[in-house]
Amino acid sequence: MQLSTEMFKPLQYKVVQEDLVRPSTTYWQDAWRRLKKNPLAMASLALIIFIILLAVFGPMLSPYSYAEQDFARKNQGPSTAHWFGTDGLGRDLFTRVLHGARISLSIGFMASLVTLFGVLYGGISGFAGGWLDNVMMRFVDIMYSIPFLLWVILMMVYLKEILPENAGLISMYIALGLVYWLPMARIVRGQILSLKEQEFVLAAHTIGAPKTRILLRHLIPNCIGPVIVTATLTIPEAIFTEAFLSFIGLGVSAPRASWGTLASDALVSLKSYPHLLFFPAAAICITLLAFNFLGDGLRDALDPKMRK
Repeated sequence: MQLSTEMFKPLQYKVVQEDLVRPSTTYWQDAWRRLKKNPLAMASLALIIFIILLAVFGPMLSPYSYAEQDFARKNQGPSTAHWFGTDGLGRDLFTRVLHGARISLSIGFMASLVTLFGVLYGGISGFAGGWLDNVMMRFVDIMYSIPFLLWVILMMVYLKEILPENAGLISMYIALGLVYWLPMARIVRGQILSLKEQEFVLAAHTIGAPKTRILLRHLIPNCIGPVIVTATLTIPEAIFTEAFLSFIGLGVSAPRASWGTLASDALVSLKSYPHLLFFPAAAICITLLAFNFLGDGLRDALDPKMRK
């Protein structure tokens, strides 16, 4: 049978304009939109920013020094002159709580910053696989087997001869740097193991993309949600750890103070002057709750399954 042009005719079709339900948004815009719908997370974010601003600028605006002693005004209750009262050496407790916020928050953010090394370490381990993955993870297991408290004690014993004034604070920084990246390394490794078999990674291999580019530009950005949530929740954990170590005498040395040392010093006169314990303990509780509520909100906002 011979085909001819008369046997064919153009198809009549009509282009239908689709109505957009809502404008398209990026992953981060959608996450921010969902986060703003969580009032508890947004209130916690505002509170955290307020606490950070108080810690940075509060001691500079206070008329008192955190180390200034005046026995004529010791153990005073809260008043207009001293909002949180004074301690047993006549030092303004409000100024010391603000100064302690600098140390406690710096340790928390230091621990969160250290987790970035865990992101890279876990990413390399999961992407490489094989014997390199086994060696790197066995090293993580060995580091996990050494208690954090032992790291702090060892660092303090070594640093007391070199830096006697700041041995407690620096030893805590070093101990945090040695330990706090380990959970992040395991989390990222698990994420990379599940992502590296996806089609987009195979496509990147097919076009000849270098392994470092695949890891840094494709795999790690795809697990950024759990990374941000874990880093956020690491901050209150580190703050509580610092408060506990300072409470038992392994923190910063006098006259500097953190929230943990202020709570420890207040135990001596707890029955007579309970305000000395109440204010630093309240600062610890409010900060920990704010970071935990923000972490929960970020977990819900960054979860792709929650996207609508």
